[in-house]
Amino acid sequence: MDSQLEERSFSIGTLRLNVAVGPQNGPPLIFFHGVTRRWQTFLPMLSAFIPRWQVFAVDFPGHGKSDRAESPHLVADYVEWGMTFLRTHFSGEINLYGHSLGSMVAAGCAARLRNVRAIILEDPPFDVMGERIATTPLLNYFRELLRFAGSPESVRDVSRKLAEVRMGSPGSTNTFRLGDIRDGVSLRFTAASLKQLDPQALVAVVERNWLEGYNRDEILSRIDCPALLLQGDVKAGGMLPDADADDVIGRLHDGTLIRHPGIGHVIHWQKTQDVINAAHGFLESVR
Repeated sequence: MDSQLEERSFSIGTLRLNVAVGPQNGPPLIFFHGVTRRWQTFLPMLSAFIPRWQVFAVDFPGHGKSDRAESPHLVADYVEWGMTFLRTHFSGEINLYGHSLGSMVAAGCAARLRNVRAIILEDPPFDVMGERIATTPLLNYFRELLRFAGSPESVRDVSRKLAEVRMGSPGSTNTFRLGDIRDGVSLRFTAASLKQLDPQALVAVVERNWLEGYNRDEILSRIDCPALLLQGDVKAGGMLPDADADDVIGRLHDGTLIRHPGIGHVIHWQKTQDVINAAHGFLESVR
């Protein structure tokens, strides 16, 4: 781990969250990861923000080293966990960065908290992960991931099995291996994250009720702070279609959109420096 980061335990009610915390060099900048992942997904970029911000990178309940929770793990549950964390441990202005699920949580929190100065939303899937998931390759993908959640097998063995997972649109005979579009390091990181994952975190996803209680349009319309939306390319594995991205921007009070053609869902891994540059410029514009 970066020598400037320290893992600490934070309480949210009866649960304990594992959070990587940087030195107090500026206002809080809080990172929320995607489903199945953990705070280390942000390691390629955290050090870039430490000189100007105090970074907090959270493991959601059921992920990484955080406690497991007795709940359906709906997106609305994650929003409540995020709200409790932010209300309990921060009194001044804060800034939020979310990837995937984390961006949906960041949006949900920003809609309800008046001390959020700015938010960055990296490829939020929104409705694609609701009922529409059955029309995409994602439903089968998450069903396959569920098989490995909490696995006692080695990272090597899980990553090798992940490489053989078949991907493709429902009803299509044109399928491909996950290992054909993910490199070995990405597969190993996914495997290590899955080994620490509570299987319950994926049940609502595959049962297609993950978005119950999460009203995207209402949430977006209530966000008053500036928002930066980073969009991946659905043809490369991104989860936010062009029409959805345009609709999101249209509903935000002060939204800025950056598209990343040819780049998949984890933009902060595939175009790390571009994301860092955009985030720096955006965050400095609101300081």
